[in-house]
Amino acid sequence: MLRVMSRRGDDRLTWDEQKVLAGDAEAVAAIQEAERIFAQERARGATAFRLDPGKPAERIEDFDATAEQIVLVPRVVGG
Repeated sequence: MLRVMSRRGDDRLTWDEQKVLAGDAEAVAAIQEAERIFAQERARGATAFRLDPGKPAERIEDFDATAEQIVLVPRVVGG
C-alpha cells in the first residue's frame, strides 16, 4: 500500500503483489501508478518511509513494491 499524507488525511493506493507477479493488467497498472506518484512526490520534497509489521519505520529513497506500506510525508513548510 502507498499512503500519501495531505491536508485531507491520507490517500491510499493498494496492489496485490501476487497478481503483479502473475502479470494481472489491473495490478500492474496499480503498481505503475504507485511508482509514478512516489516519484512525483519525492520530486516535490516528500520523505518516504517503509512500514513493515514488527519493525521500526525505515526511510527509503526508492520505491519498493514489496513493502507492506510506504508512507509519503510532504515537505513541511514553515511560516
